[in-house]
Amino acid sequence: MASLLSVASLSKHMSRHTWHACGPVGDGDPGHVSGKGITMRSVFKKIRRAHSVHRALIAFTLLTAAALQPAAGQRELHHPTGPSFVVKDLGALPGNTSQASGINERGRAVGFSNVANGDQHVALYEDGKVTDLGTLPGGTNATANGINGRGQIIGWSAVGGNEQAPLNEHAFLFEHGVMTDLGMLPGGKTSVANAINERGQVAGWSINALTATHAVLFEKGKVIDLGTLPGGFFSAAFGINDRGEVVGWSTSATSGADQAFLYEHGEMTNLGTLPGGNSSTAFALNNRGQVVGQAAVANGYEHAFLYEHGVMTDLGTLPGGTISVALGINDRGQVVGESTDASGNFRAFLYEHGVMTDLGMLPGGNSSVATAINNRGEIAGYSGTAFSPWHATLWTRER
Repeated sequence: MASLLSVASLSKHMSRHTWHACGPVGDGDPGHVSGKGITMRSVFKKIRRAHSVHRALIAFTLLTAAALQPAAGQRELHHPTGPSFVVKDLGALPGNTSQASGINERGRAVGFSNVANGDQHVALYEDGKVTDLGTLPGGTNATANGINGRGQIIGWSAVGGNEQAPLNEHAFLFEHGVMTDLGMLPGGKTSVANAINERGQVAGWSINALTATHAVLFEKGKVIDLGTLPGGFFSAAFGINDRGEVVGWSTSATSGADQAFLYEHGEMTNLGTLPGGNSSTAFALNNRGQVVGQAAVANGYEHAFLYEHGVMTDLGTLPGGTISVALGINDRGQVVGESTDASGNFRAFLYEHGVMTDLGMLPGGNSSVATAINNRGEIAGYSGTAFSPWHATLWTRER
């Protein structure tokens, strides 16, 4: 999310959407904040950054929604960004702001959209339509973070109290027309579901009885605590593949900063950092075990990375940019995310064959974010527009 707040930014230990300490913040900044100390405040910033919805963005949306209402109806805009890609506006509910955070192999995308009163509801984008899937009972705001091939949708819904308070989000599973609360760790009050695989396993995080966030796996009605790296206190999970391998970030006894991890066979492994950096977060992985995310580099900024065969590789930035983050990867090894450009705006990118390509944005926008990519190469995300802060967006190759 560039000029407002980005999903990537929301999740990286404050580095991604908390990185005001890493670089200048302005119209091109999605809201990254890169904090050094590990506090509950910083942890919440770090975690919520990866929710696919930044609180700052929501606040901005609520303040400007009335002034930005379009004439009427959903706009279907197609905008070629170059010889390879077309950008499509997926539309929005009457609140006129939307984002897409996940996409399955059938091209069904999910995320959130604001309704007429400014509340945020889970949205399904399919066949040119935007469907309001609502919230958990009693909830006011919700967002979807992922969808699998069976049409199972996961995310979080705020219930019981002020939606901006940190202790009221509940992970959910939506299937067969029903949204179900997935629960949380014993003694906790908050949980979030961030990713789902084809087996229906869900990765996310929950607060435990000690008020610490821990990475969890939601499976068969249970909430399984995945723990932390040795000596750590906080962790969160953001991605899961069909083998049940999970990635995310955790604190550890050896580092005061967050570290990317891979959880497999009951063990959590530290994936390390880029040369000169001291922090990293993993956001997604594919069925080949390739992991992507964001890590600090020697100059204090953060770059998208690809981890495979025990090596973390810096994917760099778009020309002239200083910050990037990788949010999704498919089984072909194609990576998507966001990067600043020479003007400081955040732009959606596709990384393949060693090249990072700017995917462009909707007409009138100055920033965009790519959040997920399926094996057909269809890319979901969101873009600024001439008439709304953000609209859910689909990028496809020209045929």
